[in-house]
Amino acid sequence: MSIIGVGNMGGSILKGILENNIYAREDIEIYHPKGERLENLEKKYHVSGTTSIEELAKNASVILLAVKPQVMSEVADELKKFYSKNQLIISIAAGITIDFLEKNLGKDAKVVRVMPNTPLLVGEGVSTISLNKNVEREELAFVKGIFSTLGMVEIVDEKLIDAVVGVCGSSPAYVYMFIEAMADGAVCCGMKRDLAYKMAAQSVLGASKMVLETNIHPAKLKDMVCSPKGTTIEAVRSLEKNNFRSSVMEAVISACKKSEEMSGENN
Repeated sequence: MSIIGVGNMGGSILKGILENNIYAREDIEIYHPKGERLENLEKKYHVSGTTSIEELAKNASVILLAVKPQVMSEVADELKKFYSKNQLIISIAAGITIDFLEKNLGKDAKVVRVMPNTPLLVGEGVSTISLNKNVEREELAFVKGIFSTLGMVEIVDEKLIDAVVGVCGSSPAYVYMFIEAMADGAVCCGMKRDLAYKMAAQSVLGASKMVLETNIHPAKLKDMVCSPKGTTIEAVRSLEKNNFRSSVMEAVISACKKSEEMSGENN
């Protein structure tokens, strides 16, 4: 397997591959255009590397593109000179469509588009998989196996990618803001900040697990916490008074629309 782009996301995927023995270290090659940076990455992950996309492409059955969207055209232009249509191309670049990769690499290219979010860094990510008609069932299972080691995986139609960005890709930022705001409230009530952050974060984690593991509708779970004339229903009333749910919905829709714009610009 070859990896082009070993930043936070690419590095986390590489780490997951190694820790779960999907590939042996000697069967992985990474690419970076700068020799000094490449040496550091080789030492960090104990894998071999190259500054030549030609060399990398010739040795690979699977190529993971984990570069930033703004350099994808440059990488694809170089890659198309050397890659084989039998190689599987996996892209995690935001805003880069399957159509873009087919236009740059050829209609015969086997292309899988994966949209992971940043909690993948701690093994609790959400990744969606979209693919073109050239990808075989065994190849899809292989890709799903990689990303399932880093969290939840769902196969979706590519037309839903922009919605995925709103509800998964961008949403960790909303949650971090929510945790920060809850902690600020606790600090106002006298709690030390480090404890406030810890308790707020754990509460979000626990509530999320309740949704995922009980399969009870979130609204019903909310009702289970809201006792008559209690503290929780008073807090919920305050949130609703300040358009909490509407604000969150607008955030998701705004991120979705921005993703649509970026896809148009990049492709």
